[in-house]
Amino acid sequence: MFHVKHFCKVLPEGKPWAMVAEAFFSRREDPMRSAALIILLLFAAASFIAIEDHRFSPICAAPGRSLAEIQLIFGASRKDAPPVSDTEWAGFLAEEVTPRFPDGLTVLTGAGQWRDSQGTLVRESSRLLLIWYEPQAGANEKIEAIRTAYKTRFGQESVLRADGAPACVSF
Repeated sequence: MFHVKHFCKVLPEGKPWAMVAEAFFSRREDPMRSAALIILLLFAAASFIAIEDHRFSPICAAPGRSLAEIQLIFGASRKDAPPVSDTEWAGFLAEEVTPRFPDGLTVLTGAGQWRDSQGTLVRESSRLLLIWYEPQAGANEKIEAIRTAYKTRFGQESVLRADGAPACVSF
């Protein structure tokens, strides 16, 4: 048989969890009070789970569906070569990105700056790749393969990755 005194020896006295344990396991407590406490704890746990599930997988009204967002920023400057050309970029998209995410993507061009590993401020043209995708097993590996391929192919130090929270999306 379990006794609260054994349980509370492990916990510091006067702490909330010790009081919860005392109320939960004590025979001296009113059974209705213990039942109410159990129900309250179950509802709290269920609410927490529902909030977390909703945050990662929103319930979408038709025609929307839950998709995750990824933004990758690719710098165009290279150390010992001219910047990545539009032709080179198109080839990279066709060979590395589209086969991994064939449902669609958006590319925006811009100008950016960042500090390299030597502390030098680098200003360069860049491309922002925006993809909405169904979060499934293997998606992270596909994204990392794209980043690695770009760094290797074009001699880049890094490719910025920004993951957005899933949202309801419709086309």
